[in-house]
Amino acid sequence: MSDAAQAYTRAANTTASPRELEARALLKAAKQLHDVAANWTGADQRLYSALLFNRKLWSIFMSAAMDDNNPQPREVRQNIANIGIFVMKQTSEMQVNPDVRKLDALININRNIAAGLAGRA
Repeated sequence: MSDAAQAYTRAANTTASPRELEARALLKAAKQLHDVAANWTGADQRLYSALLFNRKLWSIFMSAAMDDNNPQPREVRQNIANIGIFVMKQTSEMQVNPDVRKLDALININRNIAAGLAGRA
């Protein structure tokens, strides 16, 4: 099981709501990406690990959005899938052409969605 999935599963065993668990996972991914950006030394293992965690997390969200048993409205699920596609493209671009400025979009997406899930948006 991937680190992202394990973190998600461990968090699911707490008393937090699913929305809160998702928000926490997004904030963890945002923090990892932010830490890389704040201490940028170029493409290194920290960057690739943070990108991998974020990509795996978004893979989980995209899979859930495509699940026919997902109770969310179709429009919400489509929006999550579209954001996930952007995240995947941005991650691939970051791996091919590392640029610290490209991390901002990933960090902001995760933080903004986490805020929305937590009711702060």
